[in-house]
Amino acid sequence: MAEKKKRKTRDRIDSSRAFGKDRKNKSATPNHANLIPVPKGAKRERKRIGQGPGSGMGKTSTRGQKGQKARASSMKRGFEGGQMPLKLRVPKRGFTSIFHKDYQPVNIRDIVKSGLTGNVDAKTMAKSGIIKEESGLIKILGTGEITSAVTITADKFSKSALEKVKKAGGDILIRPKLTFPKMPEKKS
Repeated sequence: MAEKKKRKTRDRIDSSRAFGKDRKNKSATPNHANLIPVPKGAKRERKRIGQGPGSGMGKTSTRGQKGQKARASSMKRGFEGGQMPLKLRVPKRGFTSIFHKDYQPVNIRDIVKSGLTGNVDAKTMAKSGIIKEESGLIKILGTGEITSAVTITADKFSKSALEKVKKAGGDILIRPKLTFPKMPEKKS
């Protein structure tokens, strides 16, 4: 009985190894799902290099003979053998301004949607999740409508935002710029 069962299992495994026109279509039942074999050659051990001559990748570890390419960290990325690299040959355009400021945009609809009333400043906006950084620069934009009177404190306002806040009976305050105390001058 046990031998017959073994033979059945072996037959099922062998027939399911065949991929192509000779393969028998067998439905995998839930209790035999673990008996479906992996096709031959689908699983292989990783290449273990640098393990000596017995590994089959011996001595030079698949890197050929000596030389620059056989070393561990031989060349920088983009190195072209001493000739002028491509990144230096192509023309450069434009520049990055050192005076550029990144503002966090906040629309009026965001303030209304989050239900902020009264005094709205960087701290309340950060708590409600409208902005990410409380210390970063904020610009209020005019997308959306506002009906309640709100006092908004920010670094910059668009014209449309300013008009809409004033029309609703609110007020705007420009946040004071961060200034650092001056170092005392040395007497000479």
